[in-house]
Amino acid sequence: MNNEMEHNGAIELFRKSTPIFQALGDPYRQDIIMLLSNHDRLSVNEITEKSKLSRPAISHHLKILREVGLVAASKQGTTRFYSLQLEDSVAILKHLLEKVEEACF
Repeated sequence: MNNEMEHNGAIELFRKSTPIFQALGDPYRQDIIMLLSNHDRLSVNEITEKSKLSRPAISHHLKILREVGLVAASKQGTTRFYSLQLEDSVAILKHLLEKVEEACF
């Protein structure tokens, strides 16, 4: 029974982690995350200047990253700035790894 509960807990965490995995699975979003890791914050224009993607494509990827909680947006005047916000997502993924380890080993 305990092993079944551990498996159910791991499955639940897998489901909760799916949007994070999907967001991280795109190479352009990976590039944006790595770019933001080198800066406190960047605007869409600044990210576009450092990318081969168009401004609308960058905005699309930032929206996805924001929706899963990997990126935060703040507004200064008319400019929106983006920064990494990894703590919650990393905590979820760490918890998932712990649960999988408990359930499978």
